[in-house]
Amino acid sequence: MNTRIEKIVQKLDMNPHPEGGFYKETYRSEGVIPQQILNEKFKGERNYCTAIYFLLTSDNFSAFHKINQDEIWHYYEGSSLFVHVIDLEGKYHRYSVGINLDEGELPQLVVPAGCWFASSVKKEDSYSLVGCTVSPGFDFDDFELGEKKDLVQQFPEYKDVITQYTRN
Repeated sequence: MNTRIEKIVQKLDMNPHPEGGFYKETYRSEGVIPQQILNEKFKGERNYCTAIYFLLTSDNFSAFHKINQDEIWHYYEGSSLFVHVIDLEGKYHRYSVGINLDEGELPQLVVPAGCWFASSVKKEDSYSLVGCTVSPGFDFDDFELGEKKDLVQQFPEYKDVITQYTRN
């Protein structure tokens, strides 16, 4: 890891994330949504909202996964980030999250609930520091890491991108 990445991980007290990269939860609302108000995808109550810092390096990637909530990505520092999304209709999109507006980048991106998504750093030998906000609040019970075999079977036309951004 380069010095800037090490400094960010240390200063923000980040830990390795199961999908790749590093994270630190920065916010979890005190208020909760009762189970009976949530849909059947949720087991138990959820906080109104959660937020994390997320750091990804160019020698790593965030593997395809999905969650039961919408996730809002916020760009902070470093290289722009690609977010690879297979939407609910089964169509693939590659978004660029960053501040190069003239190049079509977005400083924020919403990944809708239930979509498969992965992310990767746009520039080599770099990193991306972003934030992710989830509502209802994130719980690892809502997280599903994609398996290469299953995703390729479901979306054979995207075999190359799925293979590139899965680990199993």
